[in-house]
Amino acid sequence: MAGVFTTATEWLMRHRSSLPGWMNRAMESVARDPDGPMGRLASRLLGGGASVEPTTVPDAAIRLYIAPTNYSGQAFAWARAAEAADPRIGARNVAVELPGGFRFPADTTVPIATVNASLPWAEGEWQAATRFTHVLVEAERSLFGRLFDRDLAAEIAALRDAGLSVAYICHGTDIRDPAAHARRTPWSPYPEDPRTAVLQADAEKNLALLRSVPLPTFVSTPDLLDDVPEATWCPVVVDAARFRARRPPLQGGTPVVMHASSSPVQKGSHLIEPALADLRAAGRLDYRLITGAAAADMPGIYESADIVLDQFRLGSYGVAACEALAAGRIVVGHVLPGVRDRVREFTGRELPIVEATPDTLREVVTGILDDPQAAARAAEAGPAFVAAVHSGSASARALVSEWIDAH
Repeated sequence: MAGVFTTATEWLMRHRSSLPGWMNRAMESVARDPDGPMGRLASRLLGGGASVEPTTVPDAAIRLYIAPTNYSGQAFAWARAAEAADPRIGARNVAVELPGGFRFPADTTVPIATVNASLPWAEGEWQAATRFTHVLVEAERSLFGRLFDRDLAAEIAALRDAGLSVAYICHGTDIRDPAAHARRTPWSPYPEDPRTAVLQADAEKNLALLRSVPLPTFVSTPDLLDDVPEATWCPVVVDAARFRARRPPLQGGTPVVMHASSSPVQKGSHLIEPALADLRAAGRLDYRLITGAAAADMPGIYESADIVLDQFRLGSYGVAACEALAAGRIVVGHVLPGVRDRVREFTGRELPIVEATPDTLREVVTGILDDPQAAARAAEAGPAFVAAVHSGSASARALVSEWIDAH
């Protein structure tokens, strides 16, 4: 029964964008109240309480524990970067696995039903975690399920009482203030995003936690420093070798323009096709919209493209843009001037993403097609930028210098 329900839940999660609003609200209610009647029922149907071994503790002088979200595999990547940068460090990450979610590498994977329902798992994981020296909390999410009643502040207090050093790392919607973001760019997805009220409440709650329990704080993308100015940028990490393409872009044939839509409203996916409609009709480009692709397929998808359209609403860039830059593609997106300035200030390098908004996208893409040699120079800068900023070394330096060595 658990297998059947898990399969059905995975299908529902993958097709959330096409489901009726009431179904999405029902799923969100389960996620927000795992101890309520529907949450308890869902945990049982998903096999809650299944035995999961606790995280292994590394044999190292400095033991770094990162949990619980592992968005885009970033916690695993930061753990490996920290170990590569400093022989004193042994690191492990814990990822809570959601039905239908993308499966990224992780040191320890725990099904959400186990996190929500299993007290033995929580007790075992707590015992393992207290043998580390440093804990990096992702996205202000609780770490130990029912053990502390899902109260992150209580968990932090207990970890510090046990002698551990604790820090936060913010990922995006967990800390981005929708109202403030809407004032920064007219292309903001808020309040069009139907989750805006929920995201606003979450951001306010999480910002209040950061203020009431002040700890070293990091953000994964530079735009988030607008929301948490006291934080340190810990750049996202990509494996550049996985994405290295064998051919340069725009080398003949109809140019392929690709957009990977993981969150249509946030990325502005629906604004792209109208902007490119007449170029497609004239046969000047082949536009491909990618949805639901597995992480393992993305290197080949990027190599098949000439131009990669990133996002046009948030005014920043993240893992997907870095992967496309590592592949040497011409990457186009909307990045706010202040974010570009911040990248230049922190890294000494220009961000090689070609600037465009939904209003200018047609003009920008036309310019690339008309002058492919100039566009190729931006593509050539991508791999070097990723190697310098997003290979893991800069992220490890931030974690070690701003937190680990000081605490």
